[in-house]
Amino acid sequence: MSLVDQLKDQMKEAMRAKEKLRLGTIRMALAAVKQIEVDTRETLTNDQAIAVLTKMVKQRRDSIAQYEAAGRDELAQIEAEEILVLEKFLPQPLSQEEITALVDASIVEMGASTMADMGKVMGALKPKVMGRADMAAIGAMIRAKLK
Repeated sequence: MSLVDQLKDQMKEAMRAKEKLRLGTIRMALAAVKQIEVDTRETLTNDQAIAVLTKMVKQRRDSIAQYEAAGRDELAQIEAEEILVLEKFLPQPLSQEEITALVDASIVEMGASTMADMGKVMGALKPKVMGRADMAAIGAMIRAKLK
């Protein structure tokens, strides 16, 4: 079953259960996917849909930081609950050990030794960790290893 189909099924369940927050979050995710499909005039693959959901989670994390800085904890709580709903549709996150192993393997595989090679390593890692790890944290890890 595709990710979009899972979202649609869960939307129906949320309607039946009258879960407003979950329903709204799933509708928002479906709207984001549909918007990209309309813009590109093609159906998204599962990987592309995962990228959309990952971006939505990242946006919500940024919003939480801004709301907490402004003292708006109630809005930060809503964003955190939306993240929980979205993460149910994303693949299991990688552990720190798995990320480290993938980074080390990619550095060796690409023959990277300087910061100039960072782009090659990131390019090799991105499809392997899509939606399962924070690319900013991986970038920092690669920078530390390539110094």
